[in-house]
Amino acid sequence: MLGEDQRRRARMGTHPSGPAVISGQDSTLKEWIEAHPEALGEAVLKRFGTDLPYLFKVLSVQTALSIQSHPDKKLAEKLHAQQPQDYKDDNHKPEMALALEDFEALCGFVSNAELKQQLQQQPELRLCVGEEAASAFLEAEEEQAKPALKAAFTALMTCDAEKVAGAIDTLVQRLNQEAAGRALSEKEALVLRLNQQYPNDVGVLSAFFLNQVRLAPGEAIYLAANEPHAYVSGELVECMAASDNVIRAGLTPKFRDTAVLCESLTYNTGVPEVLKGQPVHDHVKAYRPPFDEFEIQHIEAPAGESVTVPTNHGPLLLLVHAGAGSATAAEGSSSVKDAALQQQAELHRGTIVFVPAGTALTFDASAAGPLKIWVAAVNAKVFAVPVEVPAVVPAEVVEAAKELVLVA
Repeated sequence: MLGEDQRRRARMGTHPSGPAVISGQDSTLKEWIEAHPEALGEAVLKRFGTDLPYLFKVLSVQTALSIQSHPDKKLAEKLHAQQPQDYKDDNHKPEMALALEDFEALCGFVSNAELKQQLQQQPELRLCVGEEAASAFLEAEEEQAKPALKAAFTALMTCDAEKVAGAIDTLVQRLNQEAAGRALSEKEALVLRLNQQYPNDVGVLSAFFLNQVRLAPGEAIYLAANEPHAYVSGELVECMAASDNVIRAGLTPKFRDTAVLCESLTYNTGVPEVLKGQPVHDHVKAYRPPFDEFEIQHIEAPAGESVTVPTNHGPLLLLVHAGAGSATAAEGSSSVKDAALQQQAELHRGTIVFVPAGTALTFDASAAGPLKIWVAAVNAKVFAVPVEVPAVVPAEVVEAAKELVLVA
């Protein structure tokens, strides 16, 4: 096990834009892994090379983050080649956000029915979308809904800035007046909050297009490439493919690439799936998105108890969220031979530990309270053994199947 410099605790991984630093050493985790590639395990090394395939972050969102998306692999390669100053690598960036406290986000497009209602109820939104695009969306049949949504969202995001500012001023004045006589909707209240943070920004109006999602602690959502989102408030751990590529278009002072964002989105509609973690052991839950690069696990050792968890075939990053205690590697369980590796690590809130593939771990929690740890890992499906299905099913198997059906 390797301890990481806690000055890097908000961002953990080997990505060159902010690689983790090994505690007590001058080297980065990336340099150490390059010198000891066996630490990744055979399957990960073969599939992803000598980099951790994921980035692990802790975020405390007090002001909304930008309206953004992340490119798929093909688009990332194109953007990196054309604009390396803005897109630092050529990798895609699917991600998962897991709430540590009550968390709010905008994720994915609302249903067509909800957006039609917003266009009818919010004249300022309709003004900036433009009558042509708004009417086309309102009248679109099911097969034309996606291109009509794309046209409407693009029209809004590329609307003249002065027109947007005037519309938002009118909207804010109207909603504040109406609030005296009726309860504002959650989305309307959010729009007012966003405008306080980013006055007259087009991203304020874009909130009407997106799902407002609230997560309780321990719940997570995952986002594929080319899906619009913005984290609004709350603390979370975030895991993603190892990339820094972000396409922004609103609620930000940073570089905006509005045309690329509007062109590249999937325009799928619907509320994102909420993951609550599946038990994989008495003391371990796993949050598994449909991406090879990563999953998040949660380990909890009860106060004063010792817990041995299943050995993982890939490398792990541990982040202690609460409690204190220790982590002990079974002697000889790791194939990596290096003096920097510790057989035992003392743990407390904020401790970050890198664990080589195949290391058997036991956690001992102090008597003061439970030891709670978030873990970034390679998705378990990378290590799944394929099941071979015979090309021709033997006759006796068919007959047995018939008998089973009859018995049932």
